[in-house]
Amino acid sequence: MDSGREYGSSGSAYGAPMAGSTFQPKQIIQEPRNIIRFLSWIFALVVFACILNECYPRSGGDKEICIFNNNDDACRYGVGIGVLAFLACIIFFVVDLYFPQISNTTDRKYIVIADLCFSGLWTFLWFVGFCFLTNQWVNTTPVSEAGKDGARAAIAFSFFSIFSWGLLTMSNWKRYKMGIEDPLKNYTDPSHESAAPYSYPTAASSTYQQSPFSNPATGSESYQPPPVY
Repeated sequence: MDSGREYGSSGSAYGAPMAGSTFQPKQIIQEPRNIIRFLSWIFALVVFACILNECYPRSGGDKEICIFNNNDDACRYGVGIGVLAFLACIIFFVVDLYFPQISNTTDRKYIVIADLCFSGLWTFLWFVGFCFLTNQWVNTTPVSEAGKDGARAAIAFSFFSIFSWGLLTMSNWKRYKMGIEDPLKNYTDPSHESAAPYSYPTAASSTYQQSPFSNPATGSESYQPPPVY
């Protein structure tokens, strides 16, 4: 079980520097993941705005009927996933701004997993929505001129959203796989690399040197006692 760790300004965790580093919102905004998130936010806004404003033409009386084959479920589905995607993009973008200030790695891990799961789920839901709206639009007869452009725009941007949310899923998966990068993990002491190994002298290479204070003549002459008078 990961109990969570807190780090200083060195190293990184899940694609962002550790807490204590310089806060750079401009750099965070310019990250490819947040650029894709901004595009996903625009696509979601176009989808539900077009459906709400142009895909509910009035038929006869005051009753509004969905232009997609008179199927209100199609319009509700498009509006629902569009609004939720719109709000999710704002929430995750704000979290990304404060992500480098989060010191606990367990909290970072859960945030990345939540972003990954949501992006993957919405990639699938946008695919279902695109197929659903396209099928209902093909079967719509007669086609109303009032909401035709809005319906086509909703279908087109639903298709674009499949790829944008798919790219978000891949980006979050890479961020999750990055994990924690500890700068001390592969650290080696340079003194160990520069120190030369000690070598012992061998008997063949060493030669005996006589002490400079010894008398070489004492070993060859015998002792002579003093004369007696």
